[in-house]
Amino acid sequence: MTAAIETHQLTRSFGATVAVDRLDLRVETGQVFGFLGPNGAGKTTTIRCLLDLCAPSSGTARILGLDSRHDSVAIHRRCGYLPGEFELYPRITGQRALDWFARARGGVDQAWREELVERFGVILDRPTRELSKGNRQKLGLVLAFMHKPELLVLDEPTSGLDPLMQNEFHRLLRETVADGRTVFLSSHELDEVQRVADRVAIIRNGSLVVADTVDALRHQAPQTIELRFNAPVRASAFERFDGVRQVAADGERVTLQVTGPLAPLLRVIADHDPLDVVARHADLDELFLTYYRDQTSDDAN
Repeated sequence: MTAAIETHQLTRSFGATVAVDRLDLRVETGQVFGFLGPNGAGKTTTIRCLLDLCAPSSGTARILGLDSRHDSVAIHRRCGYLPGEFELYPRITGQRALDWFARARGGVDQAWREELVERFGVILDRPTRELSKGNRQKLGLVLAFMHKPELLVLDEPTSGLDPLMQNEFHRLLRETVADGRTVFLSSHELDEVQRVADRVAIIRNGSLVVADTVDALRHQAPQTIELRFNAPVRASAFERFDGVRQVAADGERVTLQVTGPLAPLLRVIADHDPLDVVARHADLDELFLTYYRDQTSDDAN
């Protein structure tokens, strides 16, 4: 099956600054793909290269099987896009904005458009300059989804939305992929990505750090073991074991991050008569910080 997005050695430089560095990425059709990284990691520049809003310095990108540069007009017809800094002409109303973009696309399903407006409670009768950040964002979501595109490219889509609207947005994502379409979701909201994404890529300084399913990344990540004893225990009691990456001791409570075998460690824990033992895999927040911490350490070395 043709990938929804595929890049090969995609690179974009601004003078001496490399914003995207030889990025190889593949996004399969019919999934929500989370694209993670802090400010300045290269997420938005990558999106702009994918949609031919800026030209790559080298490398290639294919969107829905088409070349991102030579076939950009055809790609735009089949995509929906919500930029991270979404703006409209300040004097036009939401209604005029929807009508103008619908005509530009050659018409959209009016019933579907009205359903989206109702689901997100979009304000249509006021100039966009009078709308709050959240209300402009809801209008942007309708503009991105109303023509039922094959690929949605969404940059920080829930910025400014309240929890109820975020839940409605997540429901819309599930409906979209159930229909066989694809969502490329760039976000800082790690909890959101954890709940909705099928696969995740993490980038740092324009380079790919890791790409895998959320479940696979969790299983590769350190386990966190939280211990409680009836008396203070020194951290040094656990630091000598292979695979123990971090120990934090606070009186009777000790927290470990473990990647190695558990049996030797559990025997020592048992010798100290723990009152409570809780073990869990890292969530996406912890995983994200782990990859960044490791790479920062590698860079320093």
